[in-house]
Amino acid sequence: MRSKLLVRAAAVLVGGASIAVVGAASATAAPLNEFIPYKFAQPPTTAQCEQPPPAGPGIACYQPFQFQQAYDMNPLYKAGLNGSGRTIVIVDSFGSPTIRSDLNTFDQETGLPAPPSLDIIHPAGTPPPYDANNFDMGQWALETSLDVEYAHTMAPGANILLVETPVDETIGVMGFPQMIEAENYVIDHGLGDVITQSFGAGEDTFPNAQSIYDLRSAYINAARRGVTVLASAGDSGPTEASAYDPQNGAENFFPFRDVGWPSSDPLVTSVGGTQLHLDASGNRTAPDNVWNDTALFGAPAAGGGGLSAVFGRPSYQSRESRVVGWSRGTPDVAMSAAVNGAADVYLGFTNTQNGVAAPGWYLIGGTSEASPLTSGIVAVADQASGHRLGLLNPMLYDQGQGARPGLVDITRGNNTVTFTQAVPGGRYYNNGATYTVPGYTAVPGYDLASGLGTIDGAAFVEHVAHTGFARDRR
Repeated sequence: MRSKLLVRAAAVLVGGASIAVVGAASATAAPLNEFIPYKFAQPPTTAQCEQPPPAGPGIACYQPFQFQQAYDMNPLYKAGLNGSGRTIVIVDSFGSPTIRSDLNTFDQETGLPAPPSLDIIHPAGTPPPYDANNFDMGQWALETSLDVEYAHTMAPGANILLVETPVDETIGVMGFPQMIEAENYVIDHGLGDVITQSFGAGEDTFPNAQSIYDLRSAYINAARRGVTVLASAGDSGPTEASAYDPQNGAENFFPFRDVGWPSSDPLVTSVGGTQLHLDASGNRTAPDNVWNDTALFGAPAAGGGGLSAVFGRPSYQSRESRVVGWSRGTPDVAMSAAVNGAADVYLGFTNTQNGVAAPGWYLIGGTSEASPLTSGIVAVADQASGHRLGLLNPMLYDQGQGARPGLVDITRGNNTVTFTQAVPGGRYYNNGATYTVPGYTAVPGYDLASGLGTIDGAAFVEHVAHTGFARDRR
């Protein structure tokens, strides 16, 4: 029996003052986001966010145009490459009751055009009505807004297909079958080109390896049909959450290394986390580093990465055997996920349990941000190539050990985490013991903290378009 949505509820010392922080970690198919309930009436600037409390949260935040500049997307937009004709598929439990109006407000206040379409489907069953007193529904609602708004940020001309599922993850594999059923429906009916998944479960939370193999059908289906599948690598550094107390929002973590699935699946591109350092225009003021806000949170809050205990080393990682040995290593790439460098997200709903007291602009980080950002770049690359890219990983790795076009190496930071167990009882409670789980350090070349590095959009799209990588299977 495994516990459900691992929730962080901690007091974070930011700029000398304490701010309540709520986030989610991955013991089951929980949304992988880190949320600061500090509300703004308008999309805040970096300078406003960096103001110490009570004027601001005392951390950096960024608007859509800054992400577009940081990831070198503007040359593509000027060339008419914005994801037009392609569809990004976003999969979330429950969805959001206000997602259409949220995106409309997001676009109007940030200057983005509306997408050609935002369609919402429920192929695995209609979700229950939204309950503003239900923490999990609120958590998935803010996840949905983050996913939709930042996939759209990177590919403003792409269609968006939001796939809502009716079952929240609670114990074991519950919730995953509906997600996989919904993804198979989308793939079988040719409804999308790239699927982004901002959820995950630690491999050690499944009954056994076979229970994971039994859930892989959508990824096998996607690989056969040329659909790209992405997944967030996790928000707990080199480990995963192991227990949750719904009475106080406390959680425990495995005191050993553990990676999350579906990020660890060889047919999925695993997206880890970085921290951006940007000026008001979106230009870098320092190189990116591995995301690690553990000191800020007082609990694990860092990009996931490590070695799978379920999947062996795929052929595309053979050149990285010195790092991964005989195991599948994650992540493959890494994108913005830091809370200190969070995304401005508009939320139009309220939730009494998770800090969304009123509609407005909030700050969200986590690898739930990194995966949709990547999906937008993939949609633009699909447009430029004239076909779907399909499984990205062979192309990402099959470029030798030298410079990889479109990828910028990350050589700073690590994802080590230290935490004190908080939930009484359970397998790893040990009377509130404090653990440090050693993570991985970013080094030149591939590593288990940042993968192959982060993406330069213009260079990446130019490379895949001119090499003719992949072929549309439709």
